[in-house]
Amino acid sequence: MRPAPAEREEINRIIMEELVYGVFTHGAVAAFQDVMRRMAVAGCDAVVLGCTEIPLIMNDGNSPLPTLDSTRLLARAALRRAVDG
Repeated sequence: MRPAPAEREEINRIIMEELVYGVFTHGAVAAFQDVMRRMAVAGCDAVVLGCTEIPLIMNDGNSPLPTLDSTRLLARAALRRAVDG
């Protein structure tokens, strides 16, 4: 499931106009939480944080859904592969 078009526009705005510049606001967190709550009601059981900036403000501690940090998951997989050969 993806956020609705208007939600995606707001997510992109927050990423490009705030997070990439180090601006972390309660409003941005609330916007992400609203999207995640709506998706939870629609049947989602977890959310992928598919942009490297999103985990700067969202995590399991403030998300209404469990989060999957794609950057962290990829880094762990790469490390596991490097160590295991």
